[in-house]
Amino acid sequence: MTGRYIAGILLLMIAFGIDAQSQNRRRMTPVESPATVTQTINEARNDSARIIEARKARSTHFHDDKGRTVYVDTVTGEQWIDSTAVIRVVKMKYPLWESVSAGIDIWDPLMRAFGQKYGLAGAWVELSLHNRYKPVFEFGLGQAKNTPSGNNYTYRSPMSAYFKIGVNYNFLYNSSPDYQFYGGLRYGFSPFSYSIDNVTIGGSYWGEDAKFDIPSQKTTVGWMEIVMGLRVKLWGPISAGWMFKYHKIMHEGNTPYGKPWYIPGYGSRTGSVTGSFSVSYTFSIDKLNKASADKVIESEEPTTAAASETDSAVE
Repeated sequence: MTGRYIAGILLLMIAFGIDAQSQNRRRMTPVESPATVTQTINEARNDSARIIEARKARSTHFHDDKGRTVYVDTVTGEQWIDSTAVIRVVKMKYPLWESVSAGIDIWDPLMRAFGQKYGLAGAWVELSLHNRYKPVFEFGLGQAKNTPSGNNYTYRSPMSAYFKIGVNYNFLYNSSPDYQFYGGLRYGFSPFSYSIDNVTIGGSYWGEDAKFDIPSQKTTVGWMEIVMGLRVKLWGPISAGWMFKYHKIMHEGNTPYGKPWYIPGYGSRTGSVTGSFSVSYTFSIDKLNKASADKVIESEEPTTAAASETDSAVE
């Protein structure tokens, strides 16, 4: 029995000793040596987020004319902008006012030489912004005269004007302007007139053909176009371009004798896909960017005035 009591007492003493050691370990605090203090200072020295927060704590701020938050150090009077809060904008390789191009569409004249019964001539002007966004204005003349084979009438549409306005987006905007691949949208409209002549109806009671004309009708048609195109440089400022179009009529006036077969600038209403081929000449307008920069520099106020405004804002 005595041996059992002695063994139990020894077990209790061992358990008490382990618990005391664990408590002592938990109560231990790290030793702060000069080396650890120096390490903390060096780590904080290059911590930009901590530095910026410290500068903000001792600074006032105001908003400039560009909407940016400008901080003013109340100790040194220094102005600064938090660069981490500035939105990064994709850089454009080419200036805002890059070029202007003017072209003529030779698709319809070429197709008429091969027997097409409608179309006449067209031209366009395009402004290039950063070689990326390209507003476009198109205008031209259209005319049609067609007697379909096997039919008993002649469709006529006198020379009429059409207009289009839209924009292209150059997918190769940071590449050379000599080669462009783009997509775009257009809205077109044309006020015009048309008539149908020599309508013949056979098989009358007396065996004679009846003939009549549908008088001239005036209408206006508007449509939308989705375009995809490619333009390449031929030599110097002269380029050639191919474009494919998908178009759809959006609105048109009511006419008592049916809808027109041909629409200037649109073509035959029976087709939804067409194309064009054009030759263009490009003019550089880079001088406009320099003129704009000079105006900005001239309009800037002296730094002393800006400093006084800053001081008043701080006060």
